[in-house]
Amino acid sequence: MGVMERPQSSVADFYRELGAIFGVNLSPANRYGGFKALRERWHSHIKTTLFRPVLLIDEAQEMVSSCLNEVRLLSSTHFDSQCILTTVLCGDMRLPERFRSDELVSLGTRMRLRLALEPLCKEYLLDYLHHALDQAAAPHLMTEPLMEALADHCLGNLRMLNQIAADLLDAAGQKELPVLDDKLYIETFARASRPVKTRSSKGVRNESV
Repeated sequence: MGVMERPQSSVADFYRELGAIFGVNLSPANRYGGFKALRERWHSHIKTTLFRPVLLIDEAQEMVSSCLNEVRLLSSTHFDSQCILTTVLCGDMRLPERFRSDELVSLGTRMRLRLALEPLCKEYLLDYLHHALDQAAAPHLMTEPLMEALADHCLGNLRMLNQIAADLLDAAGQKELPVLDDKLYIETFARASRPVKTRSSKGVRNESV
């Protein structure tokens, strides 16, 4: 299994990285030679282990179309009747939109499985918070009402949940509070949107920070 770390590469760099991932010495000046060497490496792996090699590409929506098509051409053989590389493309909602374009429609039709991740449910988010606190050896750091509030206001997004929790932890550290509760949540985030008074030539007016 290999992970591509720079999906936005040009075709030449794409082949360089594939060669480094799968232990194949490639010459950027000889693209056909690199194409052939990679496929021979994968054929040998399948014959030896009976498992296909796997390539994981994160942020795949950033890949140039020519590299995505190279993945398609590299992965199949015998007139598309055999697959010699399992590729997992991970990206945001721009990725399936790109598969509808004329230059990538052939790749899109070859996707055997598509998994669209929806916003996480509240129960999952609460389980995640409990697990994270247990792993940090601080199961009582947050009150239950606070965890309920976090799960309700993070839009089902773990990244947003972690960011809100980190902001609260920072605020609690400044106040030297032993426990994070919903009162701290209200004070911390109400302050960010609290209107302030500014003076103008016609008097006092309210503005949001």
